[in-house]
Amino acid sequence: MTAKILVTPRTFGKTDPVPMRMLSEAGCEVVVNPYGRQLSEDELVELIADVDGVIAGLDPYTRRVMEHGSKLKVISRYGVGVNNVDLDYATARGIMVTNTPGANSSAVAELTIALLMAASRHVCTSDRAIRQGMWKQYHGSQVRGKTIGIIGTGQIGKETAELALGLRMNVLCNDIVPDREWAAKVGAEYVDLSELVSKSDYVSLHVPYSEGTRHMLSTRELAMMKPSAILVNTARGGIVDEAALYEALVKGTIAGAALDVFEVEPPVGSPLLELDNVVLTSHIGAHTQEAVQNMGRMAVANLLAGLKGGKPANLVNVEVDPELTTAAV
Repeated sequence: MTAKILVTPRTFGKTDPVPMRMLSEAGCEVVVNPYGRQLSEDELVELIADVDGVIAGLDPYTRRVMEHGSKLKVISRYGVGVNNVDLDYATARGIMVTNTPGANSSAVAELTIALLMAASRHVCTSDRAIRQGMWKQYHGSQVRGKTIGIIGTGQIGKETAELALGLRMNVLCNDIVPDREWAAKVGAEYVDLSELVSKSDYVSLHVPYSEGTRHMLSTRELAMMKPSAILVNTARGGIVDEAALYEALVKGTIAGAALDVFEVEPPVGSPLLELDNVVLTSHIGAHTQEAVQNMGRMAVANLLAGLKGGKPANLVNVEVDPELTTAAV
């Protein structure tokens, strides 16, 4: 098999040589992101012209980009979310889109709990104070016996729930497709969204971004939360209305927030950066050595399966007809 592959994620192959070796052994010519950062639409248009497949980060795979990829057969997401890919156009063109579900579930779930703890115990505020020469002992809250509301019970949501249960927390869940068998087994409870946000001490988001989930939490939902509640978002920034969140944090509608994702990344100029009751990280949920290894190997396996004419194990647009594009390489 001879194929030209564009690799855009910065961490791909950095700590694990296996994914690059898999591509080499398959006879692929690899083009690595020359910019060392997330690509713009114009940059992708320039790079995608003669490639057969892409190991894709969060770069924008718009219709315009794919129109310039006349040989493109597979977009293999190095991660789970595919909101940066125009799935409708990819499907119409016969381009297979895959992802790596489960590869980073533990990493994101662990960061969720870490952010929850950091916000609850004022870890970052205390750190900043000490560095500024102040010795102030902040009073936080224990998580044992508190209630966490998990919105979205895919693999990451479930792992987060199970970690919380291990901390002796109570777990409420909400999902458009409830897994009641799992909930009964672990001791979680499904409730409607209004009940979840009003009863939870911590609300944690684990749903994919779509038009249906955009601003899923806005002024109305934030107003229903406890004044002592903390919002944690390790999913996608657009799920939360950041303007409404800022107002809620300033007015004391809720006590705090912990965010790994933002509506615009990086969040340059966001007023959220000015607040002490917000813990911020730079979309690092999937950035552990273990998750990067899992994602890299799975992404390459998906890519090669598609290029060889098979059906990848983690095909997102399952209705795609690869015959609409050129034959397998």
